Amino acid sequence: MNFGAFTESIGRLVEKTHLVEQIKGGDFPGLFTNLWFLVPFVALVGYLLYKKAFKDIMILGILMGVWYATGTSYMQGLVVDGIIQINKILPVVFGGAVALGLVIYLLLRRSD
Repeated sequence: MNFGAFTESIGRLVEKTHLVEQIKGGDFPGLFTNLWFLVPFVALVGYLLYKKAFKDIMILGILMGVWYATGTSYMQGLVVDGIIQINKILPVVFGGAVALGLVIYLLLRRSD
């Protein structure tokens, strides 16, 4: 079995499990009921807990929260007829700044 056939079979498996569509579409409940995502995700979180990498768990949680927020109806209504709704975009900008600041703080702080 050559490398091309191996990657092609993995591509067919990922396509059959609909992981890419669920991630792009922001299907949070669907993704967490898909065992092809849930098993590796739980294994990753378990490994991070075993390694006591709480900083990495917090960063992963922030990233998952931002990904979830992008799929909400609030985010879908930020642009109406090609016009950005300024009254809706300012809370998103400030929330993004807080999330980014928290991630930067977690990455740059000293380890105890």
